Amino acid sequence: MTHVLKILLIEDDMIEVMKLNRSISSLKLNHKIIEANNGEDALKILERKEDLPDIILLDLNMPKINGIEFLNILKQDDVLKYIPTIILTTSSNQKDLLECYKIGVAGYVLKPLKYEEYVSKIEKLLAYWSINELKKM
Repeated sequence: MTHVLKILLIEDDMIEVMKLNRSISSLKLNHKIIEANNGEDALKILERKEDLPDIILLDLNMPKINGIEFLNILKQDDVLKYIPTIILTTSSNQKDLLECYKIGVAGYVLKPLKYEEYVSKIEKLLAYWSINELKKM
């Protein structure tokens, strides 16, 4: 049985935010998207620990607090560190990839240039997390 996800999207590029929302809409998924334009805004949202997201989709290249800095802060919190965090980025830098896995991400997804490929990746990613047992704990 699939589960409707509450997704915290941390992305500073409004075109990317629109692309994700459009993808979810075109796939006819009922997932709830909470948007944060940067890591600071996301931390403010996460401070209210009574209504946490099921997963976090995190861009790496952002102002104020970049994705890796955000991950380091997130993983130091005894409650927030268990939220599955998936990197959704254009960075194919091997150093970024290794650093993210070292910190403890649940996945690292490269944003493809073609919209159809993007929708396909998002569909697979969300299908996996909507049936995953971890988030039901």
